[in-house]
Amino acid sequence: MSIIHDINLAPSGKDKIDWVASYMPILNEIRADFAVRKPFAGLKIAMSIHLEAKTAYLAKVLREGGAEIYMTGCNPLSTQDDVAAAMAADPAGFEVYARHGVSDEEYTEHLKATLACCPDLIIDDGGDLISLLHGECRDYGKNLIGGCEETTTGIHRLQAREAAGLLNYPMIDVNDADCKHLFDNRYGTGQSTLDGIMNATNLIVAGKTFVIAGYGWCGKGLAMRARGMGAVVVITEIDPIKAIEAVMDGFTVLPMDEAARVGDVFVTLTGCADVIRREHFEVMKDGVLLANSGHFDVEIDKAALRELSVEAWVRKPNIEGFRMPDGRVLNLLAEGRLVNLAAGNGHPAEIMDMSFAIQAKGLEYLAKNGKALKPHLYAVPREIDEEVAAIKLRALGITIDTLSEEQKAYMSKVE
Repeated sequence: MSIIHDINLAPSGKDKIDWVASYMPILNEIRADFAVRKPFAGLKIAMSIHLEAKTAYLAKVLREGGAEIYMTGCNPLSTQDDVAAAMAADPAGFEVYARHGVSDEEYTEHLKATLACCPDLIIDDGGDLISLLHGECRDYGKNLIGGCEETTTGIHRLQAREAAGLLNYPMIDVNDADCKHLFDNRYGTGQSTLDGIMNATNLIVAGKTFVIAGYGWCGKGLAMRARGMGAVVVITEIDPIKAIEAVMDGFTVLPMDEAARVGDVFVTLTGCADVIRREHFEVMKDGVLLANSGHFDVEIDKAALRELSVEAWVRKPNIEGFRMPDGRVLNLLAEGRLVNLAAGNGHPAEIMDMSFAIQAKGLEYLAKNGKALKPHLYAVPREIDEEVAAIKLRALGITIDTLSEEQKAYMSKVE
C-alpha cells in the first residue's frame, strides 16, 4: 500500500513524466527493447532515489522490463508529491513510499517499507538502502542479487564498507561510469545548482563572487556555469592536483578561511562534513547565500550557524535567515540540503537520460550475472558505457569515424 501525500495530485505528476519522456531518447530505446525481452521478469526492484519526473520515468522503463517496482526518495526535500502520486496511480502498478518534507524518522520508515518486499535488485542514491540492508533490515536482503549506486557520496560509503570487510553484496559504481560523471556530475550539477539558487533567490549571478568548495566533476561544472553567467569564481580544495587544475582553468584558489571573507555565494560539493564552519560564519559578509549540492546536509555546519545567531526566520520558501550578534544576516538555502532538487527540478532530462540508461543497463547486467559475482564494488562494464554513448549520438544525429581493419591491426601490433 503506497504512502504518498495526495493521490489527487497525480494528473500534474503524469504531465511532468510525459514531458521528460519526450527528451529521453536513450531510455525510450531501452524501454522498447525491455518490453520485448523482459529481462527483469519475476524480479523485485527497490529504488531509493530523488523521486521526481526523470526518476519516475526510469521506474517505468524497469517496469516495462517485467520488474515489480518499490520506490522511495533519498532526501526528505527532493520528493515531488505530484510525481509520487502519479506513480502510485499508474495502472502498471508501482508501490511508492514518499512524501515531500518528511521528518528524518518518517524518511527512514519509508526506506524500510520499500525494502520490506525483500528485493532482488536495488538502486541506491547515497547509500541509505545498502546501509539498512547491512543493519536493522538485514533480513530483507535474503533475495538480494546486488544493486547500483548513483552518486559520489554513496560510492564513498560503499568504499569505506568494502575496505572494512563489511560489504555483503555486489554493487555497481554507476557514479563513475563515463556516461554518468562526465555529463551528469559536470553539466547536470552545474546547471541545476544554479537553477536552484536562482529559483530560490531571484538574484543576479553576474558580478557576484562564487566560492565553490570542491573541484571534482560537480565543482568543475558549477564553476564553468557560474563564470559563464558573469560570476567571479573562487575554488577551495584539499586535493593539490585538483587545486592546480582549478588554477590552470583560470580560477582563484584559496583556503576557506580566506574565501569566507570575500564570497557572496557559497556552494559546497564535496561529500565531506563541516566544510563551512563556525569560524567561517564569523567573518562572512552581510547577506551571503549558503547552499549545498552534496548529497547529505552535513557540509554546512547548521548547528554552529544556529548557535551563533541571535535570530532565525524563514525569509521566503527555501531561504532561512540567520542574524548574527553584529547584525549581519547569513542566508541558508534549502535547509542545507541539495539545493538543485530541494529548490529546483534537478538535472535536465537529457542529462539524466544518460545516467539512468547506465542504471537500467547496470541492473540488467546484475540480473544476468549477479549471482556469480562476489561482494565487491564493481565498475560499470565498458560495453555498457559505449552502448549508451552510441545511442545518445544516434539520437543527436551525429556519426563518428570507425577504425578500419588495418588500423585495428596497427593499434594491436606488438613491436
